[in-house]
Amino acid sequence: MSMADIEKDFRDIMSRQVRLLQEGVERYRVFTPFLLDGGDHLAIVLKKEEGNWVLSDEAHTFMRLTYDIDEADLLKGTRYKIIIDALSMFNVEDRDGELILPLEEDNYGHALFSFVQALLKVTNVSWISREYIRSIFKETLLAFVREIVPSKQRTLGWFNEELDPDGTYSVDCYVEGSKPPIMIHALSNDNNTRDATIALHQFEKWEMEFHSLAIFEDQESINRKVLARFTDIGHKQYSSFNGNRDRIQKYLSSRISE
Repeated sequence: MSMADIEKDFRDIMSRQVRLLQEGVERYRVFTPFLLDGGDHLAIVLKKEEGNWVLSDEAHTFMRLTYDIDEADLLKGTRYKIIIDALSMFNVEDRDGELILPLEEDNYGHALFSFVQALLKVTNVSWISREYIRSIFKETLLAFVREIVPSKQRTLGWFNEELDPDGTYSVDCYVEGSKPPIMIHALSNDNNTRDATIALHQFEKWEMEFHSLAIFEDQESINRKVLARFTDIGHKQYSSFNGNRDRIQKYLSSRISE
C-alpha cells in the first residue's frame, strides 16, 4: 500500500483532519484532531521497522505523565492496572516505555483509531486523583469479596451499632459465618492504615471477638512505623491485592466454610 493510500485510509476511518508530515526516510509524523491539555498534539509517528509499518509514540506518553506523577507511581497500584488494561484493550505493546502498534495490511485506519484511543486512556491517568484511585482500589476489592462471600454473611461499612452508634470505628467489610467473625480492611495509604490500627485497638478494648484481615493496595508504600504499629494489632494481611487474588479467595472460602 502506498503512503497516499495509507493516509487516505487514516482519513476515511478516523477524520479528514488527519495529516502526515514526512520527517525522514520511511518516517512520518501523524497529526490527528485529538489534542492534549494545553493544545499539544498526541505524539504519534508512523515508521518502518524491519520492513513493517508501525505506529509509535516514541516514549512521549509516559515521559509526559512523569511531569506530574512519579515514575514509581505509574508502575504499581491502580494507575498501573489502568494503563495495562488500556494497552491490552487496543493491542498496544509497551516496549521499554515506547508504545508500539504494528500495522496490518488494509487495516491502517482502524489501527490508528485504536492507537489514539490507547494513548488518550493512558494519558487520562494524570487526571485521576489519589482519592479516586483509593476508591477504585476499595471498590474493586469489595466487589471481589462480594463474589466470594454470600450476601447474608457480609456487611459493608460495618460498625458496632450498640457500642459505637456514630460509626467512629468501622471496617470495610464484616464477615459472619466464621468463628470469630472476619473484619476486612482495604488499606491504600498511611491514613487509613492508622485508622484501621485505632479501630482494632478499640475492638480489643471492647473485648470483641474478631479476626482481622488487611489487604493492602501496595504495602511497600506504607510508612514503616505506621505499618509496624498495625502489624502489632492486626492478624492476617496481604501485601497487595492484585498479586494475591487466588490466595485471598482461598483464605476467605476456607474461613466461611468452617
